[in-house]
Amino acid sequence: MDILTAASLGLGLSADAFAVSVSSGLSMKYARWHKAIKIALFFGGFQMLMPILGWGLSLTWRSSIEAYDQWIAFLLLVAIGAKTIREALGDDDDNPSEQACNPADTRMLTGLAIATSIDALAAGVGLTVVNTPILQVAGVIGLITFAVCLAGVFLGKSFGCRLYCHVGKVEIVGGVILILLGFKMLLTAG
Repeated sequence: MDILTAASLGLGLSADAFAVSVSSGLSMKYARWHKAIKIALFFGGFQMLMPILGWGLSLTWRSSIEAYDQWIAFLLLVAIGAKTIREALGDDDDNPSEQACNPADTRMLTGLAIATSIDALAAGVGLTVVNTPILQVAGVIGLITFAVCLAGVFLGKSFGCRLYCHVGKVEIVGGVILILLGFKMLLTAG
């Protein structure tokens, strides 16, 4: 597989992580580089590791992975989206960001990164039939996802700053995006 094909695969696989990164940026009161980098590292790292894992497990677990991947992603995204909305609605009016969902929380990022990289796991399974150097392809996928997600956090933050002045509950928008993304994954599953 050439570098252009691997980069195209990386862009395709990073779309869900980009949407979640924008959602994370929406819910951030202040855009901090260390939080944005942490978010991008989680998504890029999982997008890099999952094809390797899928490639390694493909010989014995292929049918099991393909049978449940969309359900795992759906449940994780809907649960995290609902939690984000619930916490946003539970805020008091005096300090709307005090109880807000922290988009850079390690546990939350782990769940989101797993949910958005299930398709990368399936891609790794598919890459076994192409006979491609999996480490190189996975590295390209991870780097593309990192860059796209870093940009997504700041893009979401720029919209969030504008919305926060008018709405005050942009975390709800982020939660809705996660839930819709979960339903999209479930409905478009092969």
